[in-house]
Amino acid sequence: MAARLLHAFMAGLLAVAATVAQAQAWPGQPIRIVVPFTPGTGMDTIARTIQPRLSERLGQPVVVQNSPGASGNIGADLVAKAPADGYTVLMGANTMLIASQLYKGVPFDPVKDFSAVSMAAYGTLMLVANPKTRIRSLQDLVRTAREQPGRISYGSPGVGTPHHMAMELFKSQAGVFMLHVPYKGTSGYVQDLLSGEVNVGFLPVHVAQGFVASGKLVSLAVGSSARHPVAPDVPTIEELGLKAVNVDMWYAFFLPARAPAPVVARLQGELDAILKLPDVKGVLAKAGLDAASSTPAQLADVVDKDYARWGNVIRRNGIRAE
Repeated sequence: MAARLLHAFMAGLLAVAATVAQAQAWPGQPIRIVVPFTPGTGMDTIARTIQPRLSERLGQPVVVQNSPGASGNIGADLVAKAPADGYTVLMGANTMLIASQLYKGVPFDPVKDFSAVSMAAYGTLMLVANPKTRIRSLQDLVRTAREQPGRISYGSPGVGTPHHMAMELFKSQAGVFMLHVPYKGTSGYVQDLLSGEVNVGFLPVHVAQGFVASGKLVSLAVGSSARHPVAPDVPTIEELGLKAVNVDMWYAFFLPARAPAPVVARLQGELDAILKLPDVKGVLAKAGLDAASSTPAQLADVVDKDYARWGNVIRRNGIRAE
């Protein structure tokens, strides 16, 4: 028995020593950042803005690999199954918590199969109405939707998109029913929102504010926890009386589960420094993104809470991927 315990103890020490040695040697080869969506998307912009600065700080090449498909599930699964050695990084977002619960047979767990590293940025959504509706406030929208269930239509770029899920959460909290009109992408949705084919919807704040300023849309509220600098006069949904409707989109960096803690800490530290650089903040701001880092524990907490929150919305409303 004693010999067996000694053997187990020595094996544990060797495993710890190997992990420490691996972490101390990191990075010793190129690093890839997997973006599970196409070039030009918000997360792609973040990854490519971070890429050269991270490479310089780590002294190793950093490459961005776009692996789109299944609303981000293909790229996320690629990282989930990669070696947990710190050389494969996921540029993730809250959409993976949604998509993984919309599709059947998703081969990874977005909570258990990744090591949280750091938040990267936030994107705020604004709820807007077409002027033809004569809806001028959030109170107008709620009152009309309650008095005439189904008369108000809202659009989104597709089932399961942040725009769709934000409205479903809003509907649940407000106790109203509105007709969902999903599109296959953003352009058709925005076009019909501007023409009045659909009545209301969520748009990224920097996009929405341009249309609001030109009189093409009416701002109702922003879905963040605080007012946004781009639209300081627009109140939050919570200010107007509906609690727990923070629908900020967020973007973050992850490693495969069980990544060595020293590697996670080093990568988080480098990302934190990069995300605080004025030029990085400026590039992301032009794309409508607010740079923001976090500790791994803070990000893990957000993931846990959002996975449960969006899962409840999906199940309660019977939402399924198309």
